[in-house]
Amino acid sequence: MFNLFKKENKKINNKDHLSLISIAALLIHSAKIDENFTEKEKTIIKNALIEMGAEEKNLDEILNDAEEKERDANQILEFTREVKNKNIDEKKIVIEALWNIIYSDENADMYETNLMRRLSGLLYLDPKIVGDIKEKIKLKQ
Repeated sequence: MFNLFKKENKKINNKDHLSLISIAALLIHSAKIDENFTEKEKTIIKNALIEMGAEEKNLDEILNDAEEKERDANQILEFTREVKNKNIDEKKIVIEALWNIIYSDENADMYETNLMRRLSGLLYLDPKIVGDIKEKIKLKQ
């Protein structure tokens, strides 16, 4: 009987794990847009995943799986699906991580800003929220 509960818990954790992989794949995609995926960007992604509930011991596994998923994907829609289902606070964590990644090299090119415009629509986020987060990140630079 107790094994039933353990299996159920594992399913919940597995679902969360898969969700984190999709979110990480989206973040990795944004980091690779400028064709320069840096350690600084990896650190930003890891910090965002921890903020969303990932355990530090699982970060490398999540990132490896996410890189593979991102490499094999044709479009970002499958990554945004997971973020779309999150609450507003979790979406803000993702958007903040995205802007941190974009400005990690102190420059936002047209591909990166276009991605953010597309994502705000795909994630059903008010452009003002996305813009406010962007300004907050730019001020930190």
